Amino acid sequence: MADLPQRQTDIGPPHYMQFLPPVAQKNYGQWKYHEQLSGGSMVHVAESGDKLWTVRAASPRLISTDFIRGLTALADKYCGGHLRFTTRHNVEFLVSDESNLKPLMDELKQKNYMVGGIGDGISNIVHTQGWVHCHSAATDASGLVKVLMDEFADYFTGTKTLPARVRFAVACCTNMCGAVHCSDIAVVGIHRKPPAIIHEDVKKACEVPSTISSCPTGAISPDPANKSVKIKADKCMYCGNCYSVCPAMPISDPDNDGVAIVAGGKIGSLRSNPKFSKLVIPYLPNNTPKWPEVVAAFRTILTAYENGARKHERLGEWIDRVGWEKFFSLTGLPFTHQHIDDFTIARETYRTSAAFKW
Repeated sequence: MADLPQRQTDIGPPHYMQFLPPVAQKNYGQWKYHEQLSGGSMVHVAESGDKLWTVRAASPRLISTDFIRGLTALADKYCGGHLRFTTRHNVEFLVSDESNLKPLMDELKQKNYMVGGIGDGISNIVHTQGWVHCHSAATDASGLVKVLMDEFADYFTGTKTLPARVRFAVACCTNMCGAVHCSDIAVVGIHRKPPAIIHEDVKKACEVPSTISSCPTGAISPDPANKSVKIKADKCMYCGNCYSVCPAMPISDPDNDGVAIVAGGKIGSLRSNPKFSKLVIPYLPNNTPKWPEVVAAFRTILTAYENGARKHERLGEWIDRVGWEKFFSLTGLPFTHQHIDDFTIARETYRTSAAFKW
């Protein structure tokens, strides 16, 4: 069997090993340590003594072919064509020759790429489609990411540092295609009114059984009088799932749509288990194009964390240590009835202890 030629197929991706730099293939699984050199560069050292340098820069999630060609041209020039994208949309150039490190970073800065995202600061912001593409979006993900990165760029480049890494995320609706549920501070676009029902169009464009079954809370039922459907408003959670299967039930509302802020989530298991984000601000308006209320809220939360957290303590770990009561006190954010989780299956998420942490 070993002598038989390997079948060529287009099913599935090519094997990832062929895309690694030669030094990474040679030392695969034998890396000794890595060290941060600056806000946007680090070096990995292998047991053999070989080294591989990484230069990280921000990239927008929605990119053009010209942008990709620009990145690949830099990779061809300095890295033997080797680069990769991280899960938070950073681009990393994998440099095998140390003499190419500084020229690459200089050219990136000359071409206005923002170099950074390594170490105890913020990384690039993972986000969803927003108004540019998504049919159920309640906010503009790309616009929010732009204003947040403008505000906190110093924490990305390494000019300023934080007690530990902080990950931002933006989801344009509660379906949350991004990592909002497990990021330190994040924005979730929210609708605040049930979908409209265009009865005449329901007959023409929608399958009633599928529309009813698409609702996770059972808020939709048949409306025989109109040969359509109806919504029980107090059961609707404004997710927009019904609009995905029935275009005659639009949910977008420019006057009432906005965003919520959640905080305290993380993916990593270092020092503590992964955490889900929790609601801290139930609603802020879509005041485009700068979203000043959202930026101010992020600044408030980040400042309280920066002043109160211990070294290496993630934002959610800091909140757990001081208690949510103290968090709302330190940030000055109001605690409202929206913060009380009364969802039908929320029993497992309740904090059942009677103790208050001050």
